[in-house]
Amino acid sequence: MILGVIPARGGSKGIPRKNIKMIAGKPLIVWTIEAARKSKLIDRFVVSTEDPEIARIARENGAEVLDRPADLTTDEASTLAVLQQVLSIILADIVVLLQPTSPVRDPDLIDKCIERFRAEKADNLGTGFICKFMEYGSYTQRRQELKGFFYDDGNVYVVKSELIRKNTLFGEKVERFETSREQNVEIDDEFEFWLAEQVLLKRIKEGKQ
Repeated sequence: MILGVIPARGGSKGIPRKNIKMIAGKPLIVWTIEAARKSKLIDRFVVSTEDPEIARIARENGAEVLDRPADLTTDEASTLAVLQQVLSIILADIVVLLQPTSPVRDPDLIDKCIERFRAEKADNLGTGFICKFMEYGSYTQRRQELKGFFYDDGNVYVVKSELIRKNTLFGEKVERFETSREQNVEIDDEFEFWLAEQVLLKRIKEGKQ
């Protein structure tokens, strides 16, 4: 079984109540719930949360909610630990991690990631882009000549559940799925929230969302 997991705790220091803050006409988490619902390859998906309001909004928008234990609601709690708790309740072969902080997705992005994961017989896959950022003073090449590196954008991760049970998110066969820059927007602060909203509004006009 392919299981989608949307982790959404109530606490957020950078942007209070971030996961349910309104953005482009909907609570932030709803964009990810709708993306999961559009997937034809995810068999089941859940929202993992300890927060009653997030749980209510998730259910109202067609998501199954899994209660998260208190010890997994702190800033120190890892995503890996959250996924392990989910797998202790729901059996799955493959986990698709979908973070609410990445609300911009093409309608078929999730399924394309799963298809690539399967085709390449990967252990894990992540979306992202080629990043050419380097520390000032550390390079002499022109930017166009820099090879860069693949930076995961937090949008979609596909992982074999056996890896999660072994306490890791990475196996020997790592696959990278490069996405458009619009889909690379990941919300950590107020500026990125504003930027994500502008991208969503633009894509709504264009019929892409």
